[in-house]
Amino acid sequence: MLDSLSDLEKKINSLYTQSSFNDGDKKTILNTIELLDSGKIRVCSFEKNRWQTHDWVKKSILLYFKIQNMNPILSGDLSYYDKIPAKKITSTMGVRSVPLSLARYGSHLEKNVILMPSFVNIGAYVAEGTMVDTWATVGSCAQIGRNVHLSGGVGIGGVLEPVQAQPVIIEDNVFIGSRAIIVEGTIVKQNAVIGAGVVITASTKIIDVTSSEAKEYKGLIPENSVVIPGNLQKTFPAGSYGVPCALIIGKRKESTDKKLSLNEALRDYGVSV
Repeated sequence: MLDSLSDLEKKINSLYTQSSFNDGDKKTILNTIELLDSGKIRVCSFEKNRWQTHDWVKKSILLYFKIQNMNPILSGDLSYYDKIPAKKITSTMGVRSVPLSLARYGSHLEKNVILMPSFVNIGAYVAEGTMVDTWATVGSCAQIGRNVHLSGGVGIGGVLEPVQAQPVIIEDNVFIGSRAIIVEGTIVKQNAVIGAGVVITASTKIIDVTSSEAKEYKGLIPENSVVIPGNLQKTFPAGSYGVPCALIIGKRKESTDKKLSLNEALRDYGVSV
């Protein structure tokens, strides 16, 4: 009997080194994924003023893949064949799930989340009041904060391996414009506004151009930032070409109501949605 999360962490770490599993081992893995699905544990949490990745929870997901068998999954007239079932959305959850939206078992959705036809992968956490708009994807283990809007076609990357790698983290009250792509463990701090088509990877230069001297970031969008796509000229043997970057061109106004400030920020700085 496991008495605490500390015991569970030790057991999962031990199981991760094994190649075969008995019924008790499988039960431990299944129970851990149930905790993940219910939101009682999560892959990444904000502790001591920083985001902390819990690699043992990632390990439990990888173990779950190992012990699951491929099975038919039926949804009305549609059929699928996979190891991981879909998450069951019930009226008691307080989640709105539009037909053709899909959240995988092992992801967690807080109340008042809205899923348009979209995809949320295992290990992801989507907090209260967030909208996952049409054809947006939330990758495995990504952490999405409260009152976030992921516009149509947004791609939030997943990070399962290596297990110690930090997932993509989108903090509270962030707006991400259509077809933006954010991957490789990037952190978008609270209240940021990301324009349409922005692509941010771990190596993308994020340049604050709001003062006389540019300030450069990588893998981090500071809070309240208004961000648009940009490019930097770089010289190659064949000539000079534009390399994609992201430009911080202003700050979202704190004095304005959050929902209103999204539209105002876009108008003030000419950011497309």
